[in-house]
Amino acid sequence: MHGGWCWRPVEALLREAGHEAHAPTLTGMGERAHLLSPEVGVDTHVADILATLRMEDVRDGVLVLHSYAGVLAGPVVQAAADRVGRVVAMGAFLADPGECLADVEPPEVVRRYRQIVADGGQGWRVPASPAFMDQWSVPAHLRDFVGPRLTDFPARCVDDRVAYDRAVLHALPRDYVEHTAPPLASLAATVGRARDRGWRMHQVATGHDLMLEDPSGTARLLMEIAS
Repeated sequence: MHGGWCWRPVEALLREAGHEAHAPTLTGMGERAHLLSPEVGVDTHVADILATLRMEDVRDGVLVLHSYAGVLAGPVVQAAADRVGRVVAMGAFLADPGECLADVEPPEVVRRYRQIVADGGQGWRVPASPAFMDQWSVPAHLRDFVGPRLTDFPARCVDDRVAYDRAVLHALPRDYVEHTAPPLASLAATVGRARDRGWRMHQVATGHDLMLEDPSGTARLLMEIAS
């Protein structure tokens, strides 16, 4: 439900520090909301990231993924060859080969999504609403900025399963950033999975939209990881 807009403050700080940074928006969201359709799925979003890496000629880049986008990690890394040198999951869901977002979210959350899709999403989209800001613990001072920018999410992305070789992803340096103030209960299983599988763990004292709540701290952490 976010777009590249949520990363602009961090992107600007990284560029000011001399880094190259890109904040692509996935098809159907943000300024690309007019492209949302029942056909938009995980493969579409993998293609979005691959196109950015290719068009910007990124080499040995740090791939930073937030929330749902963590599901894209394995397929992107496998297809990106030498363009990705490190993966950073920031409050992101991690899916194994053959899994989908619905497999790594709590069952009660998935049931709620499906009900929302059936009731108001014409069977193929999750309508954006202020209720999601409550779920993500977006602080009050950011809600007037975030709320109007949230866009509907393609329901297909909840159920599309990913295919990739886990060894390709695990061959790269991997960092997981857990947010703790407050944590997102839906991420508990993924955080445990990352810790058990050797991801280097970090913690930040923010809610789910860490890049907006603390742009300076987020940029600083990313630069520390990249170095």
